Amino acid sequence: MFSPHVTAYKNQHYEELRRQSQERAQLFEDPEFPCVDSSLFFSKPPPGRVEWKRPKDICPDPRLFVEGLSAHDLNQGEVGNCWFVAACSCLAIKPELWQKVIPNWEDQEWDPKHPEKYAGIFRFRFWIFGEWTDVVVDDRLPTIGGKLIYCRSKLGNEFWSALLEKAYAKLSGCYESLSGGNTGDAVVDFSGAVAEAIDLEKAALNDKPEEREKLFADLLKVYERGGVISCSIK
Repeated sequence: MFSPHVTAYKNQHYEELRRQSQERAQLFEDPEFPCVDSSLFFSKPPPGRVEWKRPKDICPDPRLFVEGLSAHDLNQGEVGNCWFVAACSCLAIKPELWQKVIPNWEDQEWDPKHPEKYAGIFRFRFWIFGEWTDVVVDDRLPTIGGKLIYCRSKLGNEFWSALLEKAYAKLSGCYESLSGGNTGDAVVDFSGAVAEAIDLEKAALNDKPEEREKLFADLLKVYERGGVISCSIK
C-alpha cells in the first residue's frame, strides 16, 4: 500500500515559503541548496565559469511548459545524465505521472498578467523510501555563457526539466551525483512503482526463441497496462 502522506524534504513547506517571499516582495533563495560549488559537484567542476541565473535573466518570456510536455522536449547537459533525460521523457508521455511529480503546475506557472505572484520557488514530488516527498527549489539555475549547462528543453523559454533536475540534484546532494545513474531508479522515484531491468546482451535471446517470445509478451502486457518502458544502448 502506498502512503497518502506527503513529507516536506528538509522540513521546507512550499506554500509557507512562497507566501513569505510574496509578502516580502523578494524572490525565494533556497538556503538548503545554495548557489555554491558544493551544489554543483563533489570532485569534477563544470568546464567553465558558472553563473547562477533565474529564468527571467536567461530569456524574456520564461514558462514552465510551452504547449504541454513532449518526450522530445529535452537535451542532455554537461554531466552524464542521459538516464535522467530518458526518465523525464518517460514522464512526459504519462500525464497522470507528471501531474503528480509537478503538483498544481498551473499555480506554479509564470503569470505575465500578475507578475507579483511569482516568488521564484517551485515544488516537485518524488517517491522516496516508501512515501511521497515534496522538494522545493528556487529558480536559480547554473549557466555558462548565459546558457543552461545541465538538462534543458529544446525550447529556450521552457524550464520544467531544468527545475525538475535541480530538485532531483538537491535530493541527491549535488548535480554531479546525477552522473551515471539508472533510468529505472528515476522512474521509480517519479511513480512509486516497481522497476525491472533486463540485460538483453546477457540474456542472449537471439539463441532462445521461446524466451524472446516470452519477453515480447511480457513487454506487451506492461504496455497495455499503461506501464513505462525504456531502453538504452551501451
